Amino acid sequence: MSRDTSPQRLTPAQRAGRSAALAALIVGGFFPFIWMVLTSLKSEGELQKFPVQYLPSKLDFSNYARVFSEQPFAQFFLNSLTVSLLSTVLCIAAAVPAAYALARLNLRGRGLLMTAVVTFSMLPVVSLLVPMFRLMRGANLLNTYPALILPYAALSLPIGILTLVAFFSAIPRDLEAAAMVDGTTRVGALTRVVLPLSTPGVVTAALLVFVNSWNEFLLALSFNTKLSMRTVSVGVTLYQGEFAFPWPLIAAAVVVATVPLVLLIAIFQRRFVAGLTAGGVKA
Repeated sequence: MSRDTSPQRLTPAQRAGRSAALAALIVGGFFPFIWMVLTSLKSEGELQKFPVQYLPSKLDFSNYARVFSEQPFAQFFLNSLTVSLLSTVLCIAAAVPAAYALARLNLRGRGLLMTAVVTFSMLPVVSLLVPMFRLMRGANLLNTYPALILPYAALSLPIGILTLVAFFSAIPRDLEAAAMVDGTTRVGALTRVVLPLSTPGVVTAALLVFVNSWNEFLLALSFNTKLSMRTVSVGVTLYQGEFAFPWPLIAAAVVVATVPLVLLIAIFQRRFVAGLTAGGVKA
């Protein structure tokens, strides 16, 4: 007796419920950013009106001009971009061979190594602040790009390793075995077979590392104290005074700082989603 495997049709009530849930999810996810954009287009007077004025009476882009005129925000932006890109490259370069070894090689103590990686990923950054500061000061790296690149790459390494291990484990071993029968070395199998098939996983890991590096605040505040070496996460806080909080100006700075992340996710959306889902399915 055959079973009917055709998809069940949803009732109008079920479709309405799903549409309402999807709309709530979209609104909840995008509302903070939309509110930030609306705030950046208001004046101080409009922001303080009661009852709350949700939409600006006119589009005022002067706050965005002030973001770059009152502080060297372009330099902050360049610093964040440089640090985030280089820390991502360094982290992925170290995570790929480490993840491949954990996923493919019969290592003694593999379970212990994975436990160590997971444990390190859960350490709060504040617990490592003092030893890392002393290390950077001893190496004369304070107020330099390496003062942030090296810690960011190290702190994001567990994320990269765990993401890539899950993805490498889902690739059939037969593909590597066939390549190695033809004379390819283990390194060749990694670079010519595994990595091309793992592009979504590598993109996912790289995006996670980049976002973490771009948003990091505590180390950037502590290690690079010169104004010319500040990053955007710290630069946003420089617009407030001792007793004044120009929220429209701060909102404009936050919007500018968020744009690169939005563009990255939009450009690599398909590969990012494929990497998140494919890594959880073992072939």
